[in-house]
Amino acid sequence: MTTAGATFKVLVVDDSNTIRRSAEIFLKQGGHEVLLADDGFDALAKVNDYQPQLIFCDILMPKLDGYQTCAIIKRNARFADTPVVMLSSKDGVFDKARGRMVGCQEYLTKPFTKDQLLQAVQQFGNSQQGAM
Repeated sequence: MTTAGATFKVLVVDDSNTIRRSAEIFLKQGGHEVLLADDGFDALAKVNDYQPQLIFCDILMPKLDGYQTCAIIKRNARFADTPVVMLSSKDGVFDKARGRMVGCQEYLTKPFTKDQLLQAVQQFGNSQQGAM
């Protein structure tokens, strides 16, 4: 499903070990490099250290939620163009609008499929490839 064998560095941020592992398996099957973070603070450190090309971020997390995490990432000029896809079990209009307000590009409702995840990587990874 990746175009011309393109490999992207993807960060998955979720406090659920099950969701992180599922996403990791799906993304690795798609040929991508996967980084994992279990909360917003861990995510911020990994974004700074590894500069992922795409971030999947859960909304409901302890300490720093997904909205706050996304807003902090987007405020940093180095990472303002890094696409963030919110992951949530809630799919209300308000939740999606709030995600857009803090800078996320897309919103996937959990449980997501392998195809949905890889399609998002293809869509946003390719736009990142052109920005490099």
